[in-house]
Amino acid sequence: MPDTEEKRGLNANQIKLIAIIAMTVDHLTWTFYPGYDKTWYVILLHIIGRLTAPIMWFFIAEGYHYTHDVKKYAGRLFLLAFISHFAYNFCFGIPFIPLQTSVFNQTGVVWSLAWGLVLLYIADKTDWKDWQKVLVTIVICLITFPSDWSCIATMAILGIGTNRGDFKKQMSLMMFWTLMYAVVYFFCIDRVYAFIQLGTCLTIPFLKSYNGERGSFKGMGKLFYVYYPLHLVICGILRVLLYGAGSSTGVSF
Repeated sequence: MPDTEEKRGLNANQIKLIAIIAMTVDHLTWTFYPGYDKTWYVILLHIIGRLTAPIMWFFIAEGYHYTHDVKKYAGRLFLLAFISHFAYNFCFGIPFIPLQTSVFNQTGVVWSLAWGLVLLYIADKTDWKDWQKVLVTIVICLITFPSDWSCIATMAILGIGTNRGDFKKQMSLMMFWTLMYAVVYFFCIDRVYAFIQLGTCLTIPFLKSYNGERGSFKGMGKLFYVYYPLHLVICGILRVLLYGAGSSTGVSF
């Protein structure tokens, strides 16, 4: 097969674009239908939104495998986490200073993504003892607990990244951690939305079709770094226009 011939399946850019679209659909749905609305089409739109997180987890793990400088990669993610914290909280009407109203959903998912990358780095350190890795993992889970997708995101990234090459195990761990998230939703928040979280399984066919190629467009990462906080700010402006400055769209636990 000639080197110029594209492999079958979806490349990274195409799958990431699916994540961006699904994320936008989900956040706009929260904006226009605040709270845990049980209307069938609102539920459907939120199920579509469940495609986003697993794709993010998967490609953080892929990014760790391919990066030439994990520290710079982590630095970019933590910078994005800091910037998007204000955009995320403005979007949903959450106070900028964490833990004023709750211990849940106090910042965006990028905070968990960045720490998930750190966990992969720690997992590969051969000079660390197992108990040290376990202890740091627990600390990181506590640090990421208040973010969107909580410490579930960090643990899913760890599971996906440390089992690269075993797609079945990667997806099994992804669904295990999603199930843990759904259990919390079921008993503490909303039973219907607990089952919505399991919509992450719809991501599996897309990830299975990943052909290992990036795609011809080289700026997808930069595009996401700009688009993520920008679309949150736009949703936040819509929230204020629709419901007032003191409103909340009800995504917190």
